Amino acid sequence: MAKKSKKQQQPGGTPATVALTAAGTAYTVHSYDHDPAHPSYGEEAAEAMGVSPDRVFKTLVADVDGTLTVAVVPVAGQLDLKALAAAVGGKRAAMADPALAERTTGYVRGGISPLGQRKKLPTVLDTSASAHPTICVSAGRRGLEVEVTPEDLAKLTNATLAPVARA
Repeated sequence: MAKKSKKQQQPGGTPATVALTAAGTAYTVHSYDHDPAHPSYGEEAAEAMGVSPDRVFKTLVADVDGTLTVAVVPVAGQLDLKALAAAVGGKRAAMADPALAERTTGYVRGGISPLGQRKKLPTVLDTSASAHPTICVSAGRRGLEVEVTPEDLAKLTNATLAPVARA
């Protein structure tokens, strides 16, 4: 596991790290060798970094009443689509078409970050994030994570905090 601070980050970086740097937000980059055969991107990240899966959050894109919406939930759990819809004042939610999610965010599946997306989408961060001083989310590509405070992530993504994950 290689660990880089933002000062060691390559110039330019990913859109996520560029957004963090531009905002003056403190973060730590964690990189690891991605194994395409691993069944879960999030669990792979937690294992590779030696971080508890309840501190590693996955970024999922859902369609809530025709509006693409981002949900950030622990890799140890699942997204509760009904709770997500309620959190943004919607009635129905379903997982978004993966190709549409990739085109809209500018990231590939397994590397979608809640930060630096091509199009700013409504974002909901699961309330369990608040239980941790820092959490890890994708930095915009498979094998690259950023560690930030939940407060900074919520601020930068203009996220609503709501209980949208289930075990």
